[in-house]
Amino acid sequence: MKQDDALKLLRDSFDVFAARALPGNCIKPYIPDVPKAGRLIVVGAGKAAAAMAGAFETYYDGQLEGAVITRYGFGAPVMPKRIRVIEAAHPLPDRAGQNGVQEIFALLRTAGPDDVVVALVSGGGSSLLSAPVHGVDFSELQNLNRLLLRSGADITEMNIVRKHLNLALGGGLAKACAGAKMITLAISDVVGDDPSIIASGPTVADPSTLTDALGVLRKYEISPAPSILAALKNDENETAGPDDPIFDGHDYHLIATPKQSLDAAAAFWRDHAIEPYILGAEMDGDTNLCAMRHVDFIHRVLEGKAGISRPCVILSGGETTVKITHESPGQGGPNSQFMLQAAQGLGGAAQVYGLACDSDGIDGIGDHAGAILTPDILKKARDKGLQANEYMAMNDSYAFFDALDCLVRTGPTYTNVNDYRAFLILP
Repeated sequence: MKQDDALKLLRDSFDVFAARALPGNCIKPYIPDVPKAGRLIVVGAGKAAAAMAGAFETYYDGQLEGAVITRYGFGAPVMPKRIRVIEAAHPLPDRAGQNGVQEIFALLRTAGPDDVVVALVSGGGSSLLSAPVHGVDFSELQNLNRLLLRSGADITEMNIVRKHLNLALGGGLAKACAGAKMITLAISDVVGDDPSIIASGPTVADPSTLTDALGVLRKYEISPAPSILAALKNDENETAGPDDPIFDGHDYHLIATPKQSLDAAAAFWRDHAIEPYILGAEMDGDTNLCAMRHVDFIHRVLEGKAGISRPCVILSGGETTVKITHESPGQGGPNSQFMLQAAQGLGGAAQVYGLACDSDGIDGIGDHAGAILTPDILKKARDKGLQANEYMAMNDSYAFFDALDCLVRTGPTYTNVNDYRAFLILP
């Protein structure tokens, strides 16, 4: 197989992975009936929020109103006409998101017992729904998010902190419409598909506590503003737990999950007569360690010790994290850094091609979804005077792959179901 053909298969498999979770492909079975007496109000947030709102309007046969918040540039190809789309910053929140939260709260407070509220929730909602609790300045909340993103904390840990410092998170949207029935339609981007972690659980009970949030800060040696520490010691900021009656009668539906997308990608490879092996559907933790786990397994396959014949493809999903170690880091993201670590570990292994991409089309804060790997990538790097280990040390995987024309740029995909990693191993 030629290199171009191998890379095309990898890119096409990523397209299949993301397409499985497009709102237009998965939301229709979950569209509710028209309320008998009251209104239907739609709210939500996440990188898929605009696409979810557009798809919801397409299939819903009734009057509705609402507002959702999505990331800048993630307005969907089919935009809703009756649901207002607000764009805000991600992963670091901005005032547009805070203003959007206030607009959603104002709408929810009008909901009565005959009304139905539909919440469209997807990954990215934690940042997009940022509106600090009383006593915390928005700039202090922004800086805390910056520290969390650099710390190496996983998404569960980061969201435990966020839920106790933001009005809309940890069941906050459900509190705002107490008395109305709420139906959540969610696209999962987290390991385990825990509703309380997806977008920091704005519509569901939160099992974590203020004490847990303080524990995360201690674990990663994060020193936030005094007002944040005070807020995390204030019992008034405790989130609503599983026994809180405000959640009674509410419904929650996962309309797309990472595992479903990974299974769709596996079926794609089988259709092309290449046997897939799923190394792990829910990988998390440090992205460098995750990369070396893949490298070790690939070496076993190459040595004939894994019980897998070639051609084959090694697949994995989940969401890893990067701990920023350089004082003046470059640019990158979990997927491009993963692939840079893998490239070094594989050392130019023949007939191994790889791809690692974030399903939303954005790896970290760059304009790329991830990166690809070819057997000759380290040789090409040396020919250009690029030292992979130096770029790793600077957390600058973006510049490394960009110089080699090995970044994957898809633009917004309008969904978000975690990361997709694939290594094609040819005979």
